[in-house]
Amino acid sequence: MDIQYVGHSCFRLRGKEGIVITDPFQSSVGFSMPSLRADVVTVSHGHDDHNNSKAVGATTNREKPFIVQEAGEYEVGGITVFGYPTWHDDQKGSERGRNIMYSIFIDDIHVLHLGDLGHSLDEKTIEAIPAVDVLLCPVGGVYTINAKVASEVIGALEPAMVIPMHYRTEQHDAKTFAELATVEEFMKEYGKTAQTQDKLRIAGAKAGEEGETELIVLEPKVSD
Repeated sequence: MDIQYVGHSCFRLRGKEGIVITDPFQSSVGFSMPSLRADVVTVSHGHDDHNNSKAVGATTNREKPFIVQEAGEYEVGGITVFGYPTWHDDQKGSERGRNIMYSIFIDDIHVLHLGDLGHSLDEKTIEAIPAVDVLLCPVGGVYTINAKVASEVIGALEPAMVIPMHYRTEQHDAKTFAELATVEEFMKEYGKTAQTQDKLRIAGAKAGEEGETELIVLEPKVSD
């Protein structure tokens, strides 16, 4: 399976079983969504920098993408998605509402997308999540958990790999996202660094293997 970072909280997960797009965004982010196709689209919450599912086209497998925007379990053509209800802030949603984290299983690989998670995870939630191969984790703060809390969440979940998302880049709208931390600031807090790469290619599950969590930083772009 290949994982490519589109930008913000949007990724393309492409495997033998199909394609999943997470949190497609609108141009209010500061840059445009590329032309993408998917069998499944996951939406963590209703804000327009995460819910632009209309921008995603169909594949040859389906007439239109299957949109997942609620907690629960879904099976779509060999792809399994399970949504966990959480909050967009640390005040049980009173500031920004709800958020859904998604476990996505493609080609026997478990990718966990945290969406705009706004708080640390309790023990019950952590215990309910199967071993994670790849964690897609917000790190920019302000609208999500910050670098410190992200580091704690990563430590609690112990994924084989973690890919940071939802951090400030030069492409982001300077007014709306000016206070977000950069990926460099996250790496300083996390205590690890990584060179940027175009995509992550995984052949088989990695969770449970010995060793520390591997940090992967992906370039925000998509290519075939």
